[in-house]
Amino acid sequence: MAFVDELSFHARAGKGGDGVVRWRREKFIPLGGPAGGDGGRGGDVYIEAARDNQLLSQYRHVTEFTAQDAEPGGSGSLHGANGEDKVIKLPIGSVVTNKATGDIYNLLNEGEKIKVLSGGFGGKGNEHFKSSTNVSPVDWTPGRLGEEADFHVELQLIADIGLLGLPNAGKSSLLNALTRARAKVGDYAFTTLDPNLGEYFGYIIADIPGIIEGASEGKGLGIKFLRHISRTKALVHLVSFENELARAGGMMSAYTEIRNEVQKYGNGLDEKEEIILLSKSDVLPDDVRDEVISKKVKEFEKLGKKVFTVTLFDDASVKAFSDELIQYIQSNTKA
Repeated sequence: MAFVDELSFHARAGKGGDGVVRWRREKFIPLGGPAGGDGGRGGDVYIEAARDNQLLSQYRHVTEFTAQDAEPGGSGSLHGANGEDKVIKLPIGSVVTNKATGDIYNLLNEGEKIKVLSGGFGGKGNEHFKSSTNVSPVDWTPGRLGEEADFHVELQLIADIGLLGLPNAGKSSLLNALTRARAKVGDYAFTTLDPNLGEYFGYIIADIPGIIEGASEGKGLGIKFLRHISRTKALVHLVSFENELARAGGMMSAYTEIRNEVQKYGNGLDEKEEIILLSKSDVLPDDVRDEVISKKVKEFEKLGKKVFTVTLFDDASVKAFSDELIQYIQSNTKA
């Protein structure tokens, strides 16, 4: 099923039930008086946060959500049944906008439930219109329509760690090694077209598709993926040693390109804790590998960042730094 991170739909709350004209029918009381009950209240529309990032995919062919209309009043002054509420479950991290009013709702915690539309009030039955001068009223009022509106949903993934870097920096390979997420890996740019999530000892890690120069302006896979890392607690920035061999300006140039896009995007993303991971050191010639690694670690440490290195994305290589990485994130990131 294709990953969907945006959705638009129309929603309608339930209509209130009509009031009714009814009469008391009792033995020996021929003129029993009015007894028409009130209509029930229409169902409300709620949105609720659920831990399922694929929920929007399930709604991709749904254009409308409707709460139940209420029942009309009954005889014997009986109140009509209220309509059932409609609860729309959306992934944690969803930002829901009412297009008509501009109201914005953020679903940040699992189980969080927010009413976005109110059902209509029920109408009054003829019992309400009885008076000393009108003992047999035939008046009643209809139920009111429920609120309705068009909504837009934008999913902003929430994760403890967001992996970013140029295409082919090794983000998916790292995620797979840490979490067994089975993200697609390939030796070409933009292997990852949608964000992948994995869990590592209770920490949620998001592999964000490759960001390139101009991403903050929509180039390449676009600004939508910068949005996905805006809610992560910390960033792990992967910089491949392949850039040192094939790119003018080397690894620092690759790092700077991504940082420029992050800073242009802003929205607090540029202020998050960032850890640098120098990846794919196995591409270096054996006779200079240790020297180059040492040199690059010192170069990146001058940025004031914590720097890690990994040779291959296998269990042994990842284990060598993963525990220290998690401990560092745990002690240096804001809740």
